[in-house]
Amino acid sequence: MVDGRADNEISEISRLYIDDQLAATIKLDATVPQRAIRVETAAGGVNHTYALCGEITIRTPEGRTEMHEVNGGGVLHHPEGRTLNALGTRNFTEFYLADPDDPSVVERQPGRSSVCSVPTS
Repeated sequence: MVDGRADNEISEISRLYIDDQLAATIKLDATVPQRAIRVETAAGGVNHTYALCGEITIRTPEGRTEMHEVNGGGVLHHPEGRTLNALGTRNFTEFYLADPDDPSVVERQPGRSSVCSVPTS
């Protein structure tokens, strides 16, 4: 998986869950603007659920800082050996993975992932 900072992004902390298990944590800022990580999936499985969770801080065109929740997910189809990009759209309100070489590898699910929910008591 590859994740990179956008021009107006100040910092980001993202957690990648595969099949409801934490697979990786990525922290981006001015000193680390991009990271590539290798994530293994369970042997024998061809489809895996994924969730991107965390928070991202951006600078608006007016100069204000805004924090946005990273929360999105879907299903990966045969992801072994693929390079997936972590992306954000809609003014940093939708987050997902994408394979630039084969769009059929990632099936995005609309809405928020329950994996990212923080339990309250």
